[in-house]
Amino acid sequence: MSPSTRNDEEPLFAGIGGFEHGFAAAGHQTVLLCDVLPQSEAVLGARFPGVDYHGDITTIADLPANIDVVTAGFPCQDLSQAGRTAGLAGERSGLIAEVFRLVWKRKRARRRLPTLVIENVPFMLQLNGGRAIRAIIDELEALGYLWAYRVVDTWAFGLPQRRERVFLVASTDHDPSAVLFADESPIERPITSVGTIAHGFYWTEGYTGLGWAVDAVPTLKNGSTIGIASPPAVLMPDGQIVKPDITDAEALQGFPRGWTEPAESVARKSMRWGLVGSAVSVPVATWIGRRLTAPGSYDLRDPGLRGEFPAKGKAPRAARFDGAARFSVAMSTDPLGLRPEPLASFLRGSLEPLSLRATKGFYARTLRAKLRFDPLFIEAVKAHLARMSDGSCLGLPFAEAA
Repeated sequence: MSPSTRNDEEPLFAGIGGFEHGFAAAGHQTVLLCDVLPQSEAVLGARFPGVDYHGDITTIADLPANIDVVTAGFPCQDLSQAGRTAGLAGERSGLIAEVFRLVWKRKRARRRLPTLVIENVPFMLQLNGGRAIRAIIDELEALGYLWAYRVVDTWAFGLPQRRERVFLVASTDHDPSAVLFADESPIERPITSVGTIAHGFYWTEGYTGLGWAVDAVPTLKNGSTIGIASPPAVLMPDGQIVKPDITDAEALQGFPRGWTEPAESVARKSMRWGLVGSAVSVPVATWIGRRLTAPGSYDLRDPGLRGEFPAKGKAPRAARFDGAARFSVAMSTDPLGLRPEPLASFLRGSLEPLSLRATKGFYARTLRAKLRFDPLFIEAVKAHLARMSDGSCLGLPFAEAA
């Protein structure tokens, strides 16, 4: 891949096109899309017309000859903390082996290897004592790749969603560290201030873990495989507790509002939540795409770039391989440091009040939990419960379903 030329990209596990939409803004062109879900195919077909589509990665015989970059946000169900934690041996996440199958075939044919960009959840760094990430980098090194990875947060790319993801770049043409470590602009997160700013949380939690974010929503989830939507709740500055619309969820991932609407031609509207929750955040993809075209620089004399990479146990949150040794890297999750607009003003879709049943369940769990909740937050939940009980909230009758 030449840094000064346009790069042709092949996305595997394309989802709804987060990598592709972001890479397009950076000057890349998508030449092949691959995803097994029919609702993903409907979205990709509408948003990337004319691009070749393949439904099942296991039946792809070979990579196209003209590609420079392969992107793979491979399924995280077996790697996420909320999932089955089966690791790379899991039925879904084991599909990363299909990426390596295709790259090995290219290597054996003595053809130029593409740059790889891989995305997944940070839990993979500690799963089974870090064996998941080590299995991946072992394979990359056997193929002759240099690699670097870094955990980054969507919030610092100007979107009010706290979403940390691992992005790994591997290349035989240039140093991936010049892609992932050239930018560093850490910014402070806002502190809790109930009644002043909005706070996002997951109303399905409350016993041992509260997915909580200040002036942001917590990481959007992919919901259930049968299409049960899993939107967060938002405590607004005025005390109302609402659930955002799917169009706001799309915007929280950096997509235009309405991006996933074509999915409704083949699936229920609720399935759109899963598509959005599984997607790659668009501005993060744009940043990586631009750095692939124009790598930056970093100072190897910086001791933060040459820490020890442990032989076993939890892997560091940023690391690199220079062809001879692995190093941990001291980097923040904020390459660009773009502060988002306030969540309360970012939400522009219809806001549905959190239902009586959902509020009752969440409030009951908080009373039995060992967690310490902000007293003002608990008071806001109680006040919302009272409003929903007498049938008035935002001027709308309450709905019993969550």
